[in-house]
Amino acid sequence: MYQRKKRRPVAEINVVPYIDVMLVLLIIFMATAATITHGVDVDLPKMEQSELVETKEAPPIIVSINAQGKYFASIGIDPEAEMDAIDIAAQVKLALDKNPKTPVMIKGDGRVSYQEVLLLMDFLKRAGVPSVGLMTESFEN
Repeated sequence: MYQRKKRRPVAEINVVPYIDVMLVLLIIFMATAATITHGVDVDLPKMEQSELVETKEAPPIIVSINAQGKYFASIGIDPEAEMDAIDIAAQVKLALDKNPKTPVMIKGDGRVSYQEVLLLMDFLKRAGVPSVGLMTESFEN
């Protein structure tokens, strides 16, 4: 007679399906994390001893807003001349077409409304500015 060998039960856990599930979840989270971020990308300067790093290629374009909400730009014929936001966006677009690596900075008065700064940032974004820096003054100790 043929006698069967008794098999011992295997007490190991097969973790391969769990690894597959974890990799799928990782891919899903990585794909959705990129789409969750909202808003305008802004490179905010630090408040303590922040310095404007000037590139050798071009000085930064500085767009200013005074306390009355009037706009000025460091480019163009007269940097002291008041401009509206559409003209500033057009001037910045022309400057960026010549040199796309030119940094763009917003210098806003502390008393200007936050809405005015956001409107200017929106005009600059529509003009093709990839990122906007906000200028601040450092604290004096």
